Amino acid sequence: MRGMSFFAIVLALLIEQARPLARSNPIHEGLRAWAFSARRNFDAGGSVHGWVTWTLAVCVPPLVVLAVYWALRYFVGWPLALVWNVAVLYVTLGFRQFSHHFTAIRDALEDDNVALARERLAHWKQVEADELPRSEIVRHVIEYSAIAAHRHVFGVLAWFAGFAALGLGPSGAVFYRMAEFASRHWGANAAVPEHPPSDALVAAAARAWTVTDWLPARLTALSFAMVGSFEDAIEGWRYHAQRFPADNDGVVLAATAGAIGVRLGGVALRSQVRGGAQAAFEAGGVLDDSGSTPGQEPRVAHLRSVVGLVWRSVVVWLLLLALLTLAQLLG
Repeated sequence: MRGMSFFAIVLALLIEQARPLARSNPIHEGLRAWAFSARRNFDAGGSVHGWVTWTLAVCVPPLVVLAVYWALRYFVGWPLALVWNVAVLYVTLGFRQFSHHFTAIRDALEDDNVALARERLAHWKQVEADELPRSEIVRHVIEYSAIAAHRHVFGVLAWFAGFAALGLGPSGAVFYRMAEFASRHWGANAAVPEHPPSDALVAAAARAWTVTDWLPARLTALSFAMVGSFEDAIEGWRYHAQRFPADNDGVVLAATAGAIGVRLGGVALRSQVRGGAQAAFEAGGVLDDSGSTPGQEPRVAHLRSVVGLVWRSVVVWLLLLALLTLAQLLG
């Protein structure tokens, strides 16, 4: 059915807003177990082993999703294939997988309860935030939220739409989220005190994630520029992205800073891992900033600006997909 992708995205977002997926759920737990099993059985320390482990952990789940999609579409019918698309997007796409942290910290700051905001930030990102001043709490929340929105929404949309256009159903969304999970679960800040990944696997996961996220990060930055201060966002992208340690994250954060006119980057929070695999799956973000972008001192009002920026970007993406769907239907 033509236009299935657009309707699947809209339905998944509506369902996710009405009934968000629980943070602890059997699907995410199953994917974590699969990744752990692949690493335990195939990560022998060599470069080849690292890539084999990454390929099995990241590529098998989307292949399974693709096989189910093709079976439903070609042997059962498009209505069930659409339901499958919605179900997969519901698991991989959505604001409510991270927005409760953002909302809790914003509410604490608006109530002038800085201590509670520090506590909630520390719980969210597994960091030490006891000495952070109010403006730095706001800055870190903006940074973490912008990256989370990119990884949970815009990056997923980009890979889903691209693969769906090729007839590969929702497998792109699963591939992106598995690659992102692997980059953190087997990254420098991974919470794996027992049986840590080999250096080869860490390098493979990081390199693969950089390639996977290269185009989505720039599409996210462009969408932020379109709905924010365009010239400032593009200037930030061009001249200030290198202030952040990860190239792709730097593009998103520099564009965010320019789009809403806020200073981002600067003194880093140091990660104090307190979790395990669950923390590794839920963590992420920018923990090693160096230098600051131009802009105003971060204030609580900027948190609302970020929310508006993200939702306006979602509208732009949906309008673009709607136009493409209409062109496909008329063509």
